[in-house]
Amino acid sequence: MAGITNSIVYILLFISLYFEVFILLTYLELRPIIKYEDEKALEKAKYYPTVTIMVPCWNEESTISKTLHSLLNLDYPADKLEIMAIDDGSTDNTWEVLQKFSSYKQITLVHKENGGKHTALNFGLSQSKSELIGCLDADSYVDKDALKHIVQYFEDKQTMAVTPSVKIYQPKNILQMIQSVEYGWGIFIRKVLAYLGALYVTPGPFSIFRREVFEKIGSYRHAHNTEDLEIALRMQAHHMKIANAHNARVYTVAPDTLKKLYRQRLRWTFGFIKNVIDYKFIFFRKQYGNLGIFILPMASVSIISGIYLIGMTFFNAGQSMMHSIERFITVGFSPHLPSFSFDIFSINTEFIALAGSIAFIGTFLMVLVSRRMSEGKLSFGMDLVYFLTLYTFIAPLWLTKAVFNAIFSVKTTWR
Repeated sequence: MAGITNSIVYILLFISLYFEVFILLTYLELRPIIKYEDEKALEKAKYYPTVTIMVPCWNEESTISKTLHSLLNLDYPADKLEIMAIDDGSTDNTWEVLQKFSSYKQITLVHKENGGKHTALNFGLSQSKSELIGCLDADSYVDKDALKHIVQYFEDKQTMAVTPSVKIYQPKNILQMIQSVEYGWGIFIRKVLAYLGALYVTPGPFSIFRREVFEKIGSYRHAHNTEDLEIALRMQAHHMKIANAHNARVYTVAPDTLKKLYRQRLRWTFGFIKNVIDYKFIFFRKQYGNLGIFILPMASVSIISGIYLIGMTFFNAGQSMMHSIERFITVGFSPHLPSFSFDIFSINTEFIALAGSIAFIGTFLMVLVSRRMSEGKLSFGMDLVYFLTLYTFIAPLWLTKAVFNAIFSVKTTWR
């Protein structure tokens, strides 16, 4: 039994190390391109297509005003930008707050019966005539240069969608600090995946599409409450290019309690699992490139490995505790404290210990690189400590539940 357990751990650690090295080497190859894109972002834009930004709302009275003001402050020609705020049957004062924007020519206000986010987006699609169409969640805020940076990528006629860099808005407590590091990691990973042609999610906060995407492959679907993931997988299935504008910054409000974070991540993870099952034909198919051959299989394995490794950690910790209790019962309490002295020959050189240490260092390096990309500098703070020490223990909470829900067809909800 121990041999089988060790073999599984060896395989999972090898996969983790391989992925980290692959991503870091890809980033090193990508650096000249990132530098070129940063330099181009400083140039005066020449391309200003018409754009519609849809803002679906459901009970967002506390955030919607700031969201709309951030869009109105975009550095983009006003006659080229339409903002469509769609109240999806809110039960709070969202619609009353929206009325304050009725005098703005750029903003169209819509009220409809509740049908879910995808129905609000599809209503907006049916009303818009713009060349580019995007979405901004009603609890997110855009940097004034974000749209200007994004449209530059559409100068490439092959680009069908562009994703931004999503950051946490003013993290305050430990949980939000952990998410801030995680989102920074996401900025780094998303840039590398775009380079590999393997982006499998177009985030709700400010992903922008060409109109022809929806004309060719259809509108948004319910998609297990993760329509932004499904539309990206559908685009990849039709070989449509998705780019990433790492210099287009968008800020989103993070869950501030473990309960809220758990519910959000449970929905995300469950949606990923169910959508991957729906698009299982992509797996290990050469025509879908890096996404099918490597990235989706790795993302799927990471869920199982995360659950397994943390499970084994708790199992081993439990065994150690039981042995300590048995020793106490047998010989009683020993007042002698162990002596600590460094001896190079006492370093654990077993493969699992070495591979685990290397994997931790790899994760640390990736987080530092992602921080440099998202903030323009290398920095080390308590948020990084919180992420490296705590995230591993809270993520399995929703990973395990999402796998359970997927196996036994237990649906997740927004509310």
